[in-house]
Amino acid sequence: MLPSISEECTTRMTRSRAAVSSASSVRLPPKVPTKQELKRSIRENSKRRADLDENNLTVSSRYQNKKRAVFKDVTNVLCDTSYRKCITASKIQTKNKIQARRAPAAKVTKVTPAPGVSLRIFQDQEDTRKDMVEEETQKSSSDALGSMFSLESEGIEEMQQNAESDIRGCSLADLRLEEQICRKPLQQNPTPCMKDKAEAGETYGKGPEITDIDSDLQDPLMCSLYAPDIYSNLRVAELIRRPCSNFMETLQRDISQRMRAILIDWLVEVSEEYKLASDTLYRSVYFIDRFLSQNFIERQKLQLVGITCMLIASKYEEICPPGVKELCFITDNTYSRAEVLKMEREVLNSLCFQLSAPTVKTFLRRFLHAAHASHKVPCVELDFLAYYLAELTLVDYSFLKLLPSLIAASALFLARWTLDQSSYPWNSTLEHYTNYKVQDMKITVLALQDLQLNTSSCPLNAIREKYKNQKYKSVATLSSPKTLHKLF
Repeated sequence: MLPSISEECTTRMTRSRAAVSSASSVRLPPKVPTKQELKRSIRENSKRRADLDENNLTVSSRYQNKKRAVFKDVTNVLCDTSYRKCITASKIQTKNKIQARRAPAAKVTKVTPAPGVSLRIFQDQEDTRKDMVEEETQKSSSDALGSMFSLESEGIEEMQQNAESDIRGCSLADLRLEEQICRKPLQQNPTPCMKDKAEAGETYGKGPEITDIDSDLQDPLMCSLYAPDIYSNLRVAELIRRPCSNFMETLQRDISQRMRAILIDWLVEVSEEYKLASDTLYRSVYFIDRFLSQNFIERQKLQLVGITCMLIASKYEEICPPGVKELCFITDNTYSRAEVLKMEREVLNSLCFQLSAPTVKTFLRRFLHAAHASHKVPCVELDFLAYYLAELTLVDYSFLKLLPSLIAASALFLARWTLDQSSYPWNSTLEHYTNYKVQDMKITVLALQDLQLNTSSCPLNAIREKYKNQKYKSVATLSSPKTLHKLF
């Protein structure tokens, strides 16, 4: 007896059963496919579809002669160079349009669309473009040479108006950005060169009486363009790095003001012995005062501090500074080389290696330049006398309370009055460049006159002997009248 259909679905198919089923007219139901068989069938179907797609692409590529340059780098995301490439493509298209208008026999090549775009839309666009080109070529032949420039301008305007329709993938904002980048800057009138202040009739101060001392732009050593800014910064620097004016009363217990004066007077002789610059002497005294303002020193080491500060200052200012052995020799070998080097480290660490600071000599150069500019005939004695009066303040401890710029202006005031009592020693030019009025310098000028006349009969005469030399025009022998207080 044959098995039923329901049994046949669950039992295994054998050859004998197949023969029996074929002999009989009964058709067995199909076997249920397994998971592996389903995967195989899906893979085979995907391969067949890929082969069909490749065949379709090869057929469509035969009919597609060339692609438009516009579709070269079209993406949904704007890259850095996409708008530039789009603009160059649009320029090429407009150039081809202009050439087609000039040449009536030019051939128009049809562009086949991409496989995903409908063919009718592109055929209609090509037909309308062909009609427009034919009409424009007829117009260009009648207009002759006179219409060539108008056609070019029309082509450029048409490119700007139809940029959004012709260039697919580039936004209108990108095209405007490209136009701004490629647009040539307008030729503006060149700014006139900065004229000299003397030629323009400008004054450097508030009134016409002020003489401009920075008008000489020919001499690069004068730094005329930067001098005002340099000295304005120096006026700020003199307020920041100032030594304490009362360290003798608050910190130092073993030394006195007279000991400091004797040390500085001896350093003046040392600077003359080794022919050091006056800037080295000013900076040495500045280092001594700053170090004594922060450190307690015994009187046995005061001279060691003096020669060490002069060593540091000479390294800062001089081209060929004296050696350590020479400075030890000038102290009669009171201190050894190791002691000098140890003190040098202590001084530099105490100063935090901040060695640059304006001194009286720094401001005096600027003020003397302003004084000579207001007079036609420069006076050499004025320079030496001002330097002499300024160096006298190094020995006196009480002048630490005053700013270096104020001492320099007062020294210049007293020097002018000493050399010439016929005219007033101050003018608007000096007031402008020193930033000091006559009333501001009254106390300082009177104190300087006391030093000049040596009213206290100070026996320290190293500076006086120095400026009695003919090399300095013997300015130490000059004296000013005592009626100076009438000028204020």
